[in-house]
Amino acid sequence: MGLGSSSPVRVRFAPSPTGHLHIGSFRTALFNWLFARHNNGTFLVRIEDTDLERSKQEYVESITQALEWVNLHPDEPAVVQSERIKEHERILQELLAQGKAYKCFCTQEEIVARAGDSAFISYDGLCRTADQDTQKPYVIRFKLPNITEVSFDDLIRGTITFAADQLDDFIIARSDGRPMYNFVVVVDDHAMGITDVIRGEDHISNTPKQILLYQACGYTVPNFAHIPLILGPSGDRLSKRDGATSALAYKKMGYLPDALVNYLVRLGWSHGDQEIFTREQLIEFFTLDSVGKKGSIFDIDKLNWMNGVYMRERSAQELVSYITTELDADFVAALLGWDAAQIERVVDLFKERAHTLVELIEAVKRLHDGPPHYEQADLDKWIEPETKEHISELIEVLQVHENSSIDVLQDAIKALAKKLGIKLVKLAQPTRIALIGSSAGPGVFDMLAVIGASQTMARLSRLRDLK
Repeated sequence: MGLGSSSPVRVRFAPSPTGHLHIGSFRTALFNWLFARHNNGTFLVRIEDTDLERSKQEYVESITQALEWVNLHPDEPAVVQSERIKEHERILQELLAQGKAYKCFCTQEEIVARAGDSAFISYDGLCRTADQDTQKPYVIRFKLPNITEVSFDDLIRGTITFAADQLDDFIIARSDGRPMYNFVVVVDDHAMGITDVIRGEDHISNTPKQILLYQACGYTVPNFAHIPLILGPSGDRLSKRDGATSALAYKKMGYLPDALVNYLVRLGWSHGDQEIFTREQLIEFFTLDSVGKKGSIFDIDKLNWMNGVYMRERSAQELVSYITTELDADFVAALLGWDAAQIERVVDLFKERAHTLVELIEAVKRLHDGPPHYEQADLDKWIEPETKEHISELIEVLQVHENSSIDVLQDAIKALAKKLGIKLVKLAQPTRIALIGSSAGPGVFDMLAVIGASQTMARLSRLRDLK
């Protein structure tokens, strides 16, 4: 059952502000947004804050900031669920008046005692017909209609059927009067005109209850699509250790928003063998038909690779602007003595190797400030007994050519290697270690051209005098 394709598409992303926006929920928002854009529809956001004890304004702000960071803007003002409580209560009273719901005075202990040894403790419907003690606290239960099953066509998984004996007269309002999740979701989705509900597969068990509530309220039942979960490397549900952290944490770790979007959409969705997509291509190609039924493994190495691709596609000027705006406002100010051209030149050097903007920032600052330490493995490999003498002779060459062009300096250093009877790498690698603390990095002469011969000599001296 469902609307089909006749109504204009309206979808919603409905996070609960009981925590920061989790990366799995973030992907759900992306799938909803892309589905809306592909179908020229409307993307909405609803803040589901009816869990009053756990909902916090700081999480609402965090969720909003995460969506803004990746440009997933709702097409209409966000709906705040708690502001609609009067409407929820009105519909509850209508269901009671129509005999589609009833007050239940049974305690949980009484229900368990009546169930005996039954493995599945379901409500036996006692308060449907029994005399009711209006002095006792009560919940409101939905009166299950006389059905054998509830079936729906999932847009990703096909037909899903629940036998009626898997359901009971479930609670739709607590004893304190607050409506339950499954009830308010139905009322709000109807009010918002939602045509397609796209959400995680952990909501499949809620769907039959919601369908019955749609029907009882006289609402049109929307289409449903349940997305497989994101899994950790072990194949289990993604944990924080594996990457199940907040979406904004990935911003702080130095991932570009378009790279994260591209990576997350590819977790469970595909378009041939293509890996890299522009936002426009994602909108053009995205359909639920291409979403898989199995969970996808979160692979941080793949995300790092993809982020590196996006970084290399950005100009140095764009990267510097993004860094100072979104990550490190003092980035440029900390690079004393370097003008904009030098900074962009160094960014271009290091972006070829960095996987994240945080790595890039650290690499640029390391070249500017000098290495805080040396990689011991690189020292063991490249600093041999005769290397210190080679460094001394290299310093002398730099002194002679301190004011020469980089091309002249490069020729002089090559000539020194020939004079010493060693390969150029025997001078280049110690120099690279002196400059940035590691033998892995950009070309030595490229870095030397930025920091100059004088600074290079000082760092070579420090390395040579290392005990």
